[in-house]
Amino acid sequence: MSTDDRTEVAPHAGDRAVPVPHAGDRAPSREEQVLDRIERARRRKAKVREELITLAHGAGGKATRTLVEDVFLDAFRNPLLEPLADGAVAGELAFTTDSYVVTPLFFPGGDIGDLAVNGTVNDLAMCGARPAYLSAGFILEEGFPLTDLRRITASMAAAARAAGVAVVTGDTKVVQKGKADGCYITTAGVGTVDPSLRLSASAARPGDAVLVSGPVGDHGVTVMLARGGFEIEADLTSDTAPLHGLTARLLETCPGARVRCLRDATRGGVATVLNEIAEASGVAVVLTEDQVPVRPAVRGCCELLGIDPLYSACEGRMIAVVDRDAADAALSALRSHPLGTGAAVIGRVAADPPGLVLLRTAFGGTRIVDVLVGDPLPRIC
Repeated sequence: MSTDDRTEVAPHAGDRAVPVPHAGDRAPSREEQVLDRIERARRRKAKVREELITLAHGAGGKATRTLVEDVFLDAFRNPLLEPLADGAVAGELAFTTDSYVVTPLFFPGGDIGDLAVNGTVNDLAMCGARPAYLSAGFILEEGFPLTDLRRITASMAAAARAAGVAVVTGDTKVVQKGKADGCYITTAGVGTVDPSLRLSASAARPGDAVLVSGPVGDHGVTVMLARGGFEIEADLTSDTAPLHGLTARLLETCPGARVRCLRDATRGGVATVLNEIAEASGVAVVLTEDQVPVRPAVRGCCELLGIDPLYSACEGRMIAVVDRDAADAALSALRSHPLGTGAAVIGRVAADPPGLVLLRTAFGGTRIVDVLVGDPLPRIC
């Protein structure tokens, strides 16, 4: 985006990104016109316009959100579902479900098995819950090697032991050869939560701090390279890990309402999560590019492949929005845990422009970080 196109931010505005106001009867600037079009588009009811499902509908971006709101939310609407969070909380019970279709099934640092366990544990953790029990359903393709299935289940068992949860029920189906991609796993999880805890994507307030628990983009880039087809060598592994211990430490350090929201940055990456928070809370999220931790190898691969690390999936990283007065304590709490040693404050919540994520670049400009539209990296979880 050129200098003339970038979002102008008033200098010395503290934590607020303030759009340049109209001067008297001056015609709206190009920036103001763009922001107005974005706002009008977001106010329209979500509507799937395609007649057939595409891969983009599962990528975690705009197409996914539209599909969920227009089809699933419209059919199943109820108060527990409407927040479209990582899980549902009813009293002291937290519940979540997820499906895993990663390709390849085995990749540096993990496989579909531990990914399924950790991902479900993390969805419960983002609700502030203590995970307890999981279910696991397997869809297996005819001809799938039994040795691979044993390897996957062993990985799941090890991940469950490490997370302190038990797989207590499940199901198995086998489909004809060519009707699946080897192995798909669907998991559900339940856990207990303090009913007084109020974590929500709609709870962010101007002045709040935005933290990430460690370097972003590891998982997405690792899986992409594991597929082959790129003459790129990088010493990278997936960041898949259970985050409930990390969230528990954060919530113990910052009790009450000082932690507004927790989200794990999976499909669509950090950018998508922050857009969801900004829209749900009616605020802006202003990131500082130099403060977002990205491993040099991930950054280099992303530059070669034309991918923004902010959209690359993580499987062991979370975003936390906390009260500004709790930012230092929250950062210390995260860094005191083995999974949070690379934590950083990456931005602030501002009042304007509502519903948008802005990035203050290393070159001194500011650009809009929108929700992912296409599907650059299918089947990463």
